[in-house]
Amino acid sequence: MRLRSPVRAMMVAGFLAFVLSGCASVAPTRLIARTALPEISDTAAGAIAGDMVSRLAEQVGPRTAAVALNQDDTPFGRALEAALKGWGYAVVADQKAEDRTKLISLVYAVEPFEGQMLARLSTASLKIGRVYSITNVGATPTSPLSVMQSS
Repeated sequence: MRLRSPVRAMMVAGFLAFVLSGCASVAPTRLIARTALPEISDTAAGAIAGDMVSRLAEQVGPRTAAVALNQDDTPFGRALEAALKGWGYAVVADQKAEDRTKLISLVYAVEPFEGQMLARLSTASLKIGRVYSITNVGATPTSPLSVMQSS
């Protein structure tokens, strides 16, 4: 039996805050991407990317800037790019983009965590993370969203 208690939720949120606090900040001119694990299905990757991008948009606003993203051919990389475009963000891969002042450099990671998947998106001033349970029909959030902002 799995306990769903406020204490467990607080422990997961605390762990996410700890994990995210160890991430180095990303300079706006530096593009980094970590790839998703191959065992993530397209459906699960799409569900995670859709949820994470909607949470990113809540923090930075939809269509506020172009997003610099190292594109890769993993299920999560493709799903993330599609979700960003679906929210109206322009996705660029060129490190010499014309207008750097309106460019959000985005770093992402999806990695196993206690039998589930931890997804993180990071910009120079914002880090968000959440744990998901992978199912046959996609992925379901199992933790609150962890948000860390810096100036």
